[in-house]
Amino acid sequence: MIQLTELIKNIDDLEILGSNQIAVNNVLNNSKKIKSGDIYVAIKGSNFDGHDFIDDAIKEGAVCIICEVYPLSRLENITYIITKSSKETYARICSNYFDNPSHKLKLIGITGTNGKTSCTSLMHQMFNLNGLKCGLISTNKIIVGSKEYDTNLTTPDSYHLNYYLNEMIKTDIKYCFMEVSSHSIDQRRISGLKYELAIFTNITHDHLNYHKNFKNYLNVKKKFFDDLDNNAHSLINSDDKNSKYIIQNTKSKVHTYSISKNADFKLKVVENSFEGLILKIEGIEVNTKLIGKFNAYNLLTVFSASKILKISTDKILISMSLLKNPEGRFDVIIKNKIIGIVDYAHTPDALLNVLETIVKIKQNENSIITVVGCGGGRDRAKRLKMGSIASRLSQKVIFTSDNPRDEDPKSIIDDMIAGVDDADKSKILNIVDRKEAIVKASKVAKPNDILLVAGKGHEKYQIIKSKKIRFNDKEILTQTLKMAV
Repeated sequence: MIQLTELIKNIDDLEILGSNQIAVNNVLNNSKKIKSGDIYVAIKGSNFDGHDFIDDAIKEGAVCIICEVYPLSRLENITYIITKSSKETYARICSNYFDNPSHKLKLIGITGTNGKTSCTSLMHQMFNLNGLKCGLISTNKIIVGSKEYDTNLTTPDSYHLNYYLNEMIKTDIKYCFMEVSSHSIDQRRISGLKYELAIFTNITHDHLNYHKNFKNYLNVKKKFFDDLDNNAHSLINSDDKNSKYIIQNTKSKVHTYSISKNADFKLKVVENSFEGLILKIEGIEVNTKLIGKFNAYNLLTVFSASKILKISTDKILISMSLLKNPEGRFDVIIKNKIIGIVDYAHTPDALLNVLETIVKIKQNENSIITVVGCGGGRDRAKRLKMGSIASRLSQKVIFTSDNPRDEDPKSIIDDMIAGVDDADKSKILNIVDRKEAIVKASKVAKPNDILLVAGKGHEKYQIIKSKKIRFNDKEILTQTLKMAV
């Protein structure tokens, strides 16, 4: 058990009704999981308002209620705490509950529309290669020492976030590389965490179904840097046109990286092929296994962050040649002389980056066949753009389902077709069933063709209605390419 006074220390603007001299067992924001002696934090979400379940939490044994408005009926033996933001208070209490683990290691947070998963994974590899104990919190997985955990969120909720960080402390991990999503910033999931280094990769069109407009999305990303203290470092991709705005009010020490302009950290792309990138950094050429200009940015991010975190240049460059793409990020499968690529590209900018990379390094006789869809219940505006990009840069395109959720996949495909120029419409096939689409693309492909399956990457499922159905792009593409030609 832990004293309530310990849990609420250093949290401002709390109004307490009842005794704060009580011991509690756990901190929860789900009334169904409450047990005797727990704190219940009532949070207003997009679908449910936790304040409606305060009575249920008390019946299950909650001894303290944290909420934004006092309940109409109150019990004398219950401590009520009023806060301006239940989300913020919940996050800070979770940090206190686990004894503020982010203060005991070096936490590196990476935010941006594209590149978060690749950069966190590559940095985790880099530090492991150099014998530095590190953890990973990413879209693909959470790694604590030798243990791996599946995750449904890019950034876990506040409780689990602090739980995993605390597990890292127990195993003497010194560094943690963590994806920071715009949702987690906006929902205050990361409040109370102390960052050694915050990284901005880029910002493009995404998540506008949630943020409503690009300005809101941009300001949420900016808040991550606004909230850093003056002991933190920030690393900024200065080639992004919004980079100066992002760091406008930060107190952190700012470092920049760029491929196209003057910056603290730079590199030059010497060669870009299906064998990998050759880069020139600080006058030294480095052969890498990664492909494409977008990966040159990812590698420059890793190089820059590693320098800031005091790894020597020689060790960084040696390790860079050994780094591998994370699962589902420009995953190359070559069977029967057909080059298959699985990539998570699910935004217009990410799809453009992948296809432009393929166009630049393919031979003249290579045709590009793209299988792509868009998620349901998400930003509709990007569907036209993705339809346009895929059809313009490919010789053949199959529009299909991604995660349609509660939308009719045919209407999603119609939205994508609306973005296709008349001159490109002859390239289009529509196959709603994603497996059928991949099989068809494999049958159409000829030796030396390049078959891109975009949008789902590492995901091992497809969301149709409210169900998660097992589905793996790489597995299906590998099987169908074996039978192709």
